[in-house]
Amino acid sequence: MDTNEVKVGNVTIGGGHPIVVQTMCNTHTADIEASVRQCIRLHEAGAQMIRLTVPAMDDVRALAEIRKRLGNLGINVPLVADVHFSSEIAIAAAEVVEKVRINPGNFHKDFSKACEQFSRLTEVCKKHGTALRIGLNHGSLGDRITNLYGNTPLAMKEAAMEWLDLCVRNDFRNVVVSLKASNTIVMVEAYRLLAQAMKEKGIAFPLHLGVTEAGNGDSGRIKSAVGISALLSEGIGDTIRVSLTEDPVNEIPVAAYLADRYGHKLHSSLTAMKLENKKAVATYTATSRERLMLDMSCDFGKMLLDKEIDELELKGSYLDQDGNEVLLDGSPDAEYFTDELMQAARRRFYKPEYVACPGCGRTMYNLEETFNEVKRRTSHLKGTVIAVMGCIVNGPGEMADADWGYVGEGNHKVSIYRKKTPVLRHIPEKEAIDRLLELIEKEEK
Repeated sequence: MDTNEVKVGNVTIGGGHPIVVQTMCNTHTADIEASVRQCIRLHEAGAQMIRLTVPAMDDVRALAEIRKRLGNLGINVPLVADVHFSSEIAIAAAEVVEKVRINPGNFHKDFSKACEQFSRLTEVCKKHGTALRIGLNHGSLGDRITNLYGNTPLAMKEAAMEWLDLCVRNDFRNVVVSLKASNTIVMVEAYRLLAQAMKEKGIAFPLHLGVTEAGNGDSGRIKSAVGISALLSEGIGDTIRVSLTEDPVNEIPVAAYLADRYGHKLHSSLTAMKLENKKAVATYTATSRERLMLDMSCDFGKMLLDKEIDELELKGSYLDQDGNEVLLDGSPDAEYFTDELMQAARRRFYKPEYVACPGCGRTMYNLEETFNEVKRRTSHLKGTVIAVMGCIVNGPGEMADADWGYVGEGNHKVSIYRKKTPVLRHIPEKEAIDRLLELIEKEEK
């Protein structure tokens, strides 16, 4: 898909340029020292763009200082301000960093007033050469759009097109757009619809790809690779972020693999493949366990999403950390990897499905530790969708697919959700997992 160029500091997105790898700090932006240290680590790991949350005006001032200190160190990686709700904060941030990520529909409940505020922001961006990302997520679309189209990929596409049309009317083209979801089927379909809609209108804004709230570990990596690779393989996507509920440095190698693979710098370790009706039998000679996971996710994720195949059998081998060959044929490893891939493509569930944000400066508790404990204590709930979210800004909306949600409130308190409805509020963190399990067990009786 040919897209126009968007300039973000010294980085160009779209226009045939290589796929840009980005990530996000999980530090509190007001903690300037910690944020600078993490930005340095992310830059050294290969991040080409770094996002930081900006929930308040004080964080804009902190962001400006972070930008200054990095520049003094000769680190000119573009910074992105992540802003929710406040157009005034977005406008202030647009004056100090290279890019601002917003959902313009959050600027005001009245759509016409939200449009006015968005137009003000685009004028400031034009003046300062600042790029925008219009970031719309499944479950955070607002009542006006969902009342018209439901909470669907179509609704995501329609919402994005409204804002892109306004960008065109305002003669503002330094824009990237994203339509993220934790559900890989929804995510892929939404981006496909948007790419087609832009083509029909004769506009071509670059696309930022990601599977939001993908979780951690093998599941988060496989899920991200399935969704992102399905689109990159079709020429859709100009910049990517792999969201993991881990140290954000860990996101970079996965994203770099995807950028290199679809930038034609590396090839799969797949050595043979045959189709038996709608079953694929694949043989690999992989140089590592992670390489096998990513290769198979990219080779067969799209085929599973599009129902071109129904089953996958893994054969061959990979090398473990000590360089020893691990055989796949008929092994527990092969069964585990195919189970994970089937679940990532939402073709078969062999365990609970987890939705978890990667955490950011809005997170007020140890998200990674809590998420791992929730996974440990709910591992028996096959097919149940459980969300662990860092804060109430995105949490309730972006866990649209979840049966149950654990959402941080701040001040060591938690809300427990049943689907989209809060059923318990202000629960102390130390009690929250117990209370969540009590509710689940009560409903199952």
